[in-house]
Parts: sequence; C-alpha cells; structure tokens
Amino acid sequence: MFRKNYTVKINLPGGIVAAGELYAIVEAAERARVSDMQLGTRQQLFCKVTDKYGAAFLKELQEAGVSFEANEDRHPNIVSSHVTDGIFTTQSWVSEGLYKDILSAFDFKPRLKINLVEKSQSFVPFFTGNINFISSDIGNYWYLYIRLPQTTQIHPWKDLICSEDIPRISKVIEELILQGKVTSGDELYPAVLPHGPFATQPAKEELQWPVFDLPYYEGFNQWKNKIWLGIYRREELFPVPFLKDICRICLETRIGQLHTTPWKSLIIKGIEEGHRSMWEYVMGKYRINLRHAGNELNWQVEDMNEEGLRLKRYLVRQLDLEDVRTEGLCFAIKTAPKSGLSGSVIIRKQTSGRADQRKLLDRYDLLHTPDFNANSKEYILYREGLEKENLSVYLVSLCKSFYEQASRREPAPPLQRPFGGIETSPGHDRSVTVFQCKHCLTLYDEQYGDPEAGEPAGRPFGQTSPGYACPVCGSGKEDFQPVEKTNLTGAA
Repeated sequence: MFRKNYTVKINLPGGIVAAGELYAIVEAAERARVSDMQLGTRQQLFCKVTDKYGAAFLKELQEAGVSFEANEDRHPNIVSSHVTDGIFTTQSWVSEGLYKDILSAFDFKPRLKINLVEKSQSFVPFFTGNINFISSDIGNYWYLYIRLPQTTQIHPWKDLICSEDIPRISKVIEELILQGKVTSGDELYPAVLPHGPFATQPAKEELQWPVFDLPYYEGFNQWKNKIWLGIYRREELFPVPFLKDICRICLETRIGQLHTTPWKSLIIKGIEEGHRSMWEYVMGKYRINLRHAGNELNWQVEDMNEEGLRLKRYLVRQLDLEDVRTEGLCFAIKTAPKSGLSGSVIIRKQTSGRADQRKLLDRYDLLHTPDFNANSKEYILYREGLEKENLSVYLVSLCKSFYEQASRREPAPPLQRPFGGIETSPGHDRSVTVFQCKHCLTLYDEQYGDPEAGEPAGRPFGQTSPGYACPVCGSGKEDFQPVEKTNLTGAA
C-alpha cells in the first residue's frame, strides 16, 4: 500500500517565534513521533512526519493557526535581521517594535522572497530575496532592491520606501512579476507607480555595503547586563525534547521569543545572569556542543539536503587539516540550480549532462564574488569541473587569495606608541603583547581597552575589573592568555 510521508515547512516571519507558539509546535511534533526538527536558510522550521501521524499533525498546526506547507514551498518565509537587534547592531532606528509592526502588516502570504534587513549588520545577507528592503540613514525609510526570480542581477529602486508601505508595495511588485506584466527591472518602476501613492523619498545616496564579517554566533555571550545564547547543530538536527525544554525555560523565565537565523542556528536573547545555570543544565542534558570552530559556522547548505551537508563536513575537515584561516569569508554549497544561497565563495555541483553519467563522478565548480563580499550576486569562476578530492586544494588556494587581496586593499597600520610604554626608535620592532580568549580567540588589546565593558583605552589587562569577561563568549579573565601580536592564532 502506498504510504505518504510529509516534509512540513513552518514559516516563522522574520525569524521570530513566540516561546508559547514554538512549545505548541514541538508538543504536536512529539505526539506525531517526530524526533528532530531542522532550521532553514530563510529562518523557517522543518520536520518530517510519517503517514501514520501526518494528517493529525497537520490538523493540530491548522487549529493552532500555524502557517505551514506540506511537501511544497510556494510561500517563502520573510527574512529579517531582527535577530541582530541588541546583540550585533545597537545604534539604528530599526527597532524590534518596527520589525514586528512591518511583519504584522502583511495581509497576504508572499510567493516571492522578501528580505527586511538593517544595513550596518553583516549577519543576515542582503540580497537573498527577490524584494530586498535595506535600512537607509533616514529614519523609517528603506532602500529597495529587486532581483527577478531565477536571475542574479540586482535592480535598485529610485526611491526610498516608508516602513508603513513595505507590505503594500511588496504585494504590488509581486503581482506584477508573477502575472508576467513586467519582464525586466527597468519595466517594474513605471508599472508600480499607478498603484500608489506610496510614501517615498528620493534615494540621494547609493547604499554603502558593510564589509562582510560574520560575527561568532554560538555559545553564551555577554551583552551589557544580559546574556544571549547561540545554538548551532553540526547535523542541523534539533531534538524535539530539547526544543521543548528550552521553550519551558523561556516561559518560566519570561523570555517571550526565540530567533532563527539564516545560518540554521537558534538564538535566545535576554537571559538573566541568575538563570544561566538552567540553560547550562539543559545544554549538558542533551550534550549540546557550544564550542564549534568558526570555520564550521560560516557555511550555507540547501535546506534538508544531506548531500550538501556531507560535502560541507568533508571540506571543513580538510580545512582543519590544513589549518586554514577563513575569517571574513562564508561558503555556500549548491547541489541544485537556482538555489538562491549566498556566499563569498560558492561550491556549485555541475548539473549538465545525463543523470546516469553525472552519478559516475560528481564534479564541482568553484566561484567567488569579485571582492569576496557575501552580499554580492556577481560571481567569478575560479575553477571548474573539479572532483571532490581536489576541491579542498583549490579552496585553500582561494582562501589565500582572499587574504592577499585584503592585505593589498588594507595596508598594515603604522606602529603606535603603546600606552604607558617607552617610545621605540625608528626601525626598531617592539613586541606588543595582547590577551586572547582561549575559547573564541577574542582579543583584549590594552591600546584600545574595552569601553563597552567599562575598561578604557590604555588600561592594562591586569588592572581590568575582577569580573571582566570575554565580550563574545563570556569566559572569565583566567581564560585569557598573553600572546604577541605577531604570533596571533587566527580565528577560523
């Protein structure tokens, strides 16, 4: 007898999910005998359900008002950089409340990909959507960039769009594109205007993209008087009982929401110091590793794709063996055409030719953006037709090219006189000691101090406050080790 299994996708608009809603979802999944759930590159949630329990599970989701699709993906999740608010961005007019106001004003289910991102952050990619809104310097106004489906060319809009008009103009643009009324970016702007008026301002300056620098997003991290926790899973599997327990802690400690990321990780913000032991207990209970290397966290793989995941694991091992630094880069593995992933380096499986011939020996193309900025959609072919065993050799070479290019673009700064030290004579290289966290490799440089933590520039590490902790992973002073700047271990 034919049995139908379900792949269920649950959209979480903006990558935000209320703790109570997620608890209801995982409880229903538990009753449907689901063992693990996965996150997607568009901040959505996935699970697989067998035929025996599938219908009942879908009915529960429907009755709970949860937006889902079974065995299809007609309505992409709306991506936002809400997750960065308060931990990776702090001085923007784009507030948590504004994100929620915009998301709640969508009165339709988009069929095109929509992104809503703050321009100073480099955690959520800019142009993975078809309709991309990026904050401007003018409060409440956004740049708009259009990328037509199945293309890589990005078309800038002539005007800045007001926050309150984002849902309405998105609906108009989507209808014009999907109905075939426009076939190019140049045709779209005049076609949209009759559907106004829209609150706009002239885009007098071009958007300045930030240098891509993916922050370390795993583990316990201190932010002012609160803690945020990033959870990454190597196999992309989040056990349902684990999700249920973290929802319980959120509800018990009044953390209202959780955040999903484009890197298939989960972030919980606003943890009180007094509640940290509860979180550490549940991490230990499920043996959740919170110390993955940085060169494993900067990858994007297609959703629910075991083939891409296996290739990622293989390449990460090879980079580890070669002790290759990858900070400032991010990688994407594409096993299918038009997957929409973003990266500064792309490993693309060749899909031309007959399927039976391709199966005999998979081959891959290696590409990169012109300046290695992950927000670019323009790619340069570096090598083509590589066998899997040769990929890592050229990947290492490409990483070296990136650092060579970066060093030419950013020459080494002149030596500065150390605070409290003796000025060195010209031509004499004086060794400078800094202090490095042995867990996440964050540096404390006495020249700059750590003003956010109350340690001013020029303060020696030994004179920092007794409670000083690593601003990234929260480790104590005792976990910092003195190293010479010339001998620094690069964070992968």
